[in-house]
Amino acid sequence: MKLKGIARETATLMGGNVLAQAISLAAYFLLTRIYSPADYGLFNIFYSYIEVLVIASTCKYELATVVADDDREAAAVARFALRLNTIVCLVLLTAALALWLTGSLPGNFVQLGWMVLLIPPMVFFCGTSRIYSFLYNRFHRYAQIALSDNVGATSGALLKAILGWLGITPAGLPVGAMLGQATANIVYRLRLRSLGLPPTDASDRRTAARRHRNFPLYVATKDFLTAFSANLPFLWLAVYFDRAEVGLLGLALTFTRQPVLMLCSVFERVLYARGAEAVREQRPLLRTVLRFVGALNAIALPLCLATWFLAGPVFSFAFGSRWQGCAVYVQALLPWVWLTLTANSLMFVANIFSTQRTEFLFHLAQLILRVAALAVGIAAADFLLAVRLFATVSALTSLALAAWYLLQVVRYERQLKRER
Repeated sequence: MKLKGIARETATLMGGNVLAQAISLAAYFLLTRIYSPADYGLFNIFYSYIEVLVIASTCKYELATVVADDDREAAAVARFALRLNTIVCLVLLTAALALWLTGSLPGNFVQLGWMVLLIPPMVFFCGTSRIYSFLYNRFHRYAQIALSDNVGATSGALLKAILGWLGITPAGLPVGAMLGQATANIVYRLRLRSLGLPPTDASDRRTAARRHRNFPLYVATKDFLTAFSANLPFLWLAVYFDRAEVGLLGLALTFTRQPVLMLCSVFERVLYARGAEAVREQRPLLRTVLRFVGALNAIALPLCLATWFLAGPVFSFAFGSRWQGCAVYVQALLPWVWLTLTANSLMFVANIFSTQRTEFLFHLAQLILRVAALAVGIAAADFLLAVRLFATVSALTSLALAAWYLLQVVRYERQLKRER
């Protein structure tokens, strides 16, 4: 697994993503003048449910398409995941419709009102796009992944702006996001036949699902916990604090953690495919991983330091006075964001070595620590304290995870040497 090959494939996959991310972030200069912090607070609540439920809708079977032994098995597990996603979303739609019609919406769903009906279709489009994305990833079709992500992000940003101009607030944000994701889904489907996937039957799909049961048992459970705990500030703090404060935190996360997660997704996809091939062929892995981590942090650390000092004036200038409170949240989040970049990029390690069970325990501990951190902030009636404590425990667990991922690669390398 050579670093040059990783860099080339990363550049291909990142090219479209960077453009899409740039367009999405640039749109905020306009969108923050159309939508208020409270509108964004509501959208953050909406999207936090999407990030949690989309994991249940596919049970992370999309990851199995990359490590499947052959194309037939990859096609079978992808088709199983698509059917599972459809069934789960139909159940969600039935439940959401029943709760809305009977006026029985619980918790933060009350604030969403009729927009709760947008959650099931948004989960469906996100789930199918993820399945297609990893299927294309298996065949190294990074240009197609970049195109789909680019089209989806761009159309979503444009639709949010248009709906806002038409006065459809705050609903324009979730509606625009849902339609943008649907567009990305269509782009994936248009080129699906080019993969030349072999036909499969129900028996193939069941066999593939059983063989890769570690993904729903451990990866999906772990990612569900991770998504739930990462979105706790929106799911829990919004109950006790002003929605505008939640919106300010949401914008701070958008301009810090979201670009990092995009980069992590790109790095993890490329490293996952390359790492799985290296392990199947019994080739060394450690040197490339260490060089990747070193190069990544040589760039990331100076950028995080610059962001720390420039956050105040940049946010005040770019978004206006009502958004200047974002800067303090940006500074609180930066240590976590920096360590997340390394830890999340190495998530492929647990999948290729089938150590998802231990990884799950890390994330369970992280959830417990995050709940405790937010509980302290709520008890003190201090939103900023809650965010700072949340970011601190998140940074520490990200550091521990990164060290554990690297340790597994070291053990693999030692085993290779003993066998030779």
